[in-house]
Amino acid sequence: MKYLRNFVLLKRIFSNQNLKDKLAKPETIEEYYANRPFLSAAEVDRNAAHFNIFRIGDPDIEDIQVPFGRKDYFKICIITGNSRIHYADKTFEVREHGLLFANPQIPYNWEPLTPNQQGFSCIFNEAFFERFGRIKEYPVFKPRGFPVYELTTEELSTIKAIFEQILNEKNGQFEFKDDAIRTLVLQLIHSAIKMRPAINTVPEKVTAASRITSLFLELLERQFPLESASSEIQLRSASDFANQMAVHVNHLNKSVKEVTAKTTSEIIMQRLLQEAKIMLKHTSWPISDIAYALGFEGPTHFSTFIKRQLQLSPSQYRNT
Repeated sequence: MKYLRNFVLLKRIFSNQNLKDKLAKPETIEEYYANRPFLSAAEVDRNAAHFNIFRIGDPDIEDIQVPFGRKDYFKICIITGNSRIHYADKTFEVREHGLLFANPQIPYNWEPLTPNQQGFSCIFNEAFFERFGRIKEYPVFKPRGFPVYELTTEELSTIKAIFEQILNEKNGQFEFKDDAIRTLVLQLIHSAIKMRPAINTVPEKVTAASRITSLFLELLERQFPLESASSEIQLRSASDFANQMAVHVNHLNKSVKEVTAKTTSEIIMQRLLQEAKIMLKHTSWPISDIAYALGFEGPTHFSTFIKRQLQLSPSQYRNT
């Protein structure tokens, strides 16, 4: 079995060494502008703070099809028009007015279903909010947060007004306009959270259990995206995470259960399932490669896992 797996691993490495999968390398801000030559922007330094906002539906700005994948920046979009948002392993249909909060950890794209979409889109990197609030801590940007909002006409008016203010500040000459923009973006986030409060939007009291759980979840997320089909996650069991965190596995399990009401294994399996669904739907990787990349002993074990969770085989789910 060991020799067979080594053979398969070598085969995967050589057969996929030139594979450029859209999920493996997130689109950078530099690539964002390179792919949209109709947008003007100063030279972008990925290590420097960056923010920009665009009006969707502007005749001077072309509509382009954004491929499903991760982006190396944050984005907040509001669009009027029937559309679908493919976000991680889920699809949300927006009938009239949609609001999306996207972060660098989760792959997504926005698929317009009707012409003449209207709205705003702003992009920024984490450096833009350095020392100005913990942007990643808001539930709209967390992997298990609430990223998509279907807005009523009244809610649209509220959110659209904030975008208009952001655009005016961006085009203005105010000496402290970046601070004004940051304040308005936070106002946008706060308004959205108040409209649709997620389950865990109330800040938790910081305890030892919450710190351990946060570290566990961070280590879990850091394993994705996988760089190529020859990659393999390193932490897959509760014991793996406990060893990495230098805590006893029982202490980890108790802390995670206390904070999330789920077991450590349940959370790991849910995250593996989410990534498996993304890979099956949005990559051309062979199913056996996906199985090994996600730490399964082989395609048979992976197939059993998928069938138990989805009542479909991996190939059946890929083709649905």
